[in-house]
Amino acid sequence: MMYDVHEQRVVVVGGGLAGLCAALFLRRHGVEVTLVERRTTTSPQPKARRINIRTMELFRQLGIADEVLDAARDLASYQFMAAGPTLAEAERLPFTLPGGLPDWDAITPATACLCAQDHLEPVLRGLAEARGADVRFGVELIDFHDDGTGVDATLRTADGTVQQLHADYLIAADGSGSPIRERLGIPRSGRGTLGRAVNVYFRAELAELVRGREFNLCQIENDSVPGAFASIDGSSRWIFSSATGLDRAAREWPDALRTAIGDPTVDIEIMSVMPWEPGMFVADTYGRGRIFLAGDAAHVMPPFAAAGANTGIEDGHNLAWKLARVLHGTADPALLDTYQSERHPIGWFIADQSSIRTTNLRTMNRKSIDATPLADPLALILGNRYPTGAFVDDASTHSMDHLDIAGQPGTRLPHAYLTPGRSTLDLIDTDFALLVGPSGAAWHATATGIPDLRVHEIPETYCRTANLTPDGALLVRPDQIIAWRAPQLPTDPAGALQTALALTLGPAARPRLPWQSGAHESPAASHR
Repeated sequence: MMYDVHEQRVVVVGGGLAGLCAALFLRRHGVEVTLVERRTTTSPQPKARRINIRTMELFRQLGIADEVLDAARDLASYQFMAAGPTLAEAERLPFTLPGGLPDWDAITPATACLCAQDHLEPVLRGLAEARGADVRFGVELIDFHDDGTGVDATLRTADGTVQQLHADYLIAADGSGSPIRERLGIPRSGRGTLGRAVNVYFRAELAELVRGREFNLCQIENDSVPGAFASIDGSSRWIFSSATGLDRAAREWPDALRTAIGDPTVDIEIMSVMPWEPGMFVADTYGRGRIFLAGDAAHVMPPFAAAGANTGIEDGHNLAWKLARVLHGTADPALLDTYQSERHPIGWFIADQSSIRTTNLRTMNRKSIDATPLADPLALILGNRYPTGAFVDDASTHSMDHLDIAGQPGTRLPHAYLTPGRSTLDLIDTDFALLVGPSGAAWHATATGIPDLRVHEIPETYCRTANLTPDGALLVRPDQIIAWRAPQLPTDPAGALQTALALTLGPAARPRLPWQSGAHESPAASHR
């Protein structure tokens, strides 16, 4: 057995979207990370395609949005939905949202895109490697042990060599069947299996047929071959998904597809026929000890809200800064408990909302399968609020009936352009940020000397957006989530800020302010 004598701070198991993004987020915070993936290559299947605006905001924060948009360029014009009796007869559906279309520039600096997973994963892998992650494909985790002070991981390479690697923490992003979750004995709950379907991945030159009617999804409304086409590259790669024909042999699918397409002469090459079962399965706990679940290992949901991969990527974004703070000794290890209290309720809610949406493209944003109220689609992407966690709740109201982010602690920082192309979200880097109004000079003096805290002045118009007076302030976490709101200048701003930081990071990580004497070291230093 070979031993890796260089101690890695975090091991990520799984080289899919959630695992690769977790590695990128950790590297952004200066954490040493090793990613292992038993497959020798990234996914050969298109799988997830919709990269929503929140995920693109995270990619913008990482500085990789341009690379992702470049990978997505083939589907740049394929954002619409369509429906008809055949693909040849289908027409685009009008794009509507329950509350009407928003002013996109007023809610986000990002642009959603479509990028097939087999195109995106190689891009993310290359970026992770370029940024210093130790990425090892063709390496399988065959055993692990959490002794309370670290995790010993036993790895086996493609040639059979066994290696031992020691890390402080382990992130299991090893898919819906997660062997790590199973080994930990963590059960799952939810609505369970919601039906059966089949995905047929095929090649056919259909670009000319759909020109002028380019689509993301096209619903086929006939009795013989009902289902939906999904564009993979907008030219020759497509997926047809159906809840019928589940037992149809692969050799019979070309004729069935020609019927759905409406062209009996088109050449079709079947790449794969994959039966699958949409369902909702959420892990009862997102980890145990020094091991955390992320992505499909934590939550499986139907694709009807296009939320599965995006939710998994957000898991890593939430966890990375917390791990970094604990590993760097600037937060109490109890901060890691908030990964469960924050991400589990959100994962459950999004999975449930994905489960109740109908597959009918004409009604999916208006009707649920069982009369459960639907969250506003924009609220589901941008407007979730953590119920408890690493923030100071102020009992302010919040709704999922519409996009309702107005400075409430536990929500994503509202976007506004400060200058052309520069968003309030761009103020948030790897440190905590204190956003203060134009009359907040006292905050600047208070924050002087607090490590890892950056102060930014915001205009009075933005103060109104966040429900602040001109001398108020917002404390924002590195993941762009509001940790604390001071609607106006407190009598003791220094004490209020100190308390807010302590409540967010844990009392053992209370910062040493300039007027305090004596050295201070967090018990978390033992984890360095």
